[in-house]
Amino acid sequence: MGNSFICMTKKDSKDVGSRSKRMGRSQRKLVNEEELHLQALSMALQQHQLSQRFEGSMSRRIGSSRRHAVSESFSANKQVPINLENIKIKKFVLIHGEGFGAWCWYKTVASLEEAGLLPVALDLTGSGIDLTDTNSVTTLADYSKPLTVYLENLPEDEKVILVGHSIGGACISYALEHYPQKISKAIFLCATMVSDGQKPFDVYAEELGSAERFMQESKFLIHGNGKDKPPTGFMFEKEQMKGLYFNQSPAKDVALAMVSMRHSPLGPIMEKLSLSTDKYGSGRRFYIQTLDDRALSPDVQEKLVRENPPEGVFKIKGSDHCPFFSKPQSLHKILVEIAQIP
Repeated sequence: MGNSFICMTKKDSKDVGSRSKRMGRSQRKLVNEEELHLQALSMALQQHQLSQRFEGSMSRRIGSSRRHAVSESFSANKQVPINLENIKIKKFVLIHGEGFGAWCWYKTVASLEEAGLLPVALDLTGSGIDLTDTNSVTTLADYSKPLTVYLENLPEDEKVILVGHSIGGACISYALEHYPQKISKAIFLCATMVSDGQKPFDVYAEELGSAERFMQESKFLIHGNGKDKPPTGFMFEKEQMKGLYFNQSPAKDVALAMVSMRHSPLGPIMEKLSLSTDKYGSGRRFYIQTLDDRALSPDVQEKLVRENPPEGVFKIKGSDHCPFFSKPQSLHKILVEIAQIP
């Protein structure tokens, strides 16, 4: 099971009264915010979970003669109505992207639990609080092992909804190929939804260049086995990560990411996937696009769904590459909407 956090928010109160009252209120607020952040970090390690509320999204379906777009907004105190009777599969398995860990899903876990659903966030091998040396993770099978072990241990008649973020899309594609009977739906969240014979890295080729060039010239590579050996991982510099991943995310979530992210193993993203029509191709896939994404541009995401069409496509306005931080309510609403699709 992955990490999760307590998240508590307050509306800023208006300044009233004397300067001394304002200063007192400001100091108390600062202390409270620091306490809440420390509490959140502590509770992540203890695997406690709380709630978040809902926002709007826009969606459309592929395969329909009429495209349906919806934009809704909700006040902080109003929940999205959910009919659990319409949701047959209630268990969500959340798979993080490169550099992240189960901790990044803390808002999503909280809101899904509050809605009566059953989220599970996993740390992939060498990620989050998994103690495996990232430099030893050389294949997609290695990287995805926590997910495949989880699926193998499910009761025979139980299925789950998979959600894969960014490079985590390759992991849920791998799972669709090897455990199709365990997966009700697979949701690609601004993720590498590749076709048969493609590498996850190919998705980023337009922005990063060819895999061969990246391996030879990139300054983000990590040589965990020595400079004279092939690179084992990669990680962007902090300021670049802020611009690529978190351009719309709250400052506290960005700070959390900066102290929690680890470098990503290189082998899994350079591996070609073998995806068959009868296994992977029979799975129910959905894609969530993020429209202010600088890591995986909206154009690239559109190309992915055009070349490898899923059953449904949903869009989140104003979201960066991390909608679980920047648009958690919108993400929640879409996940619940997909869960309710017959």
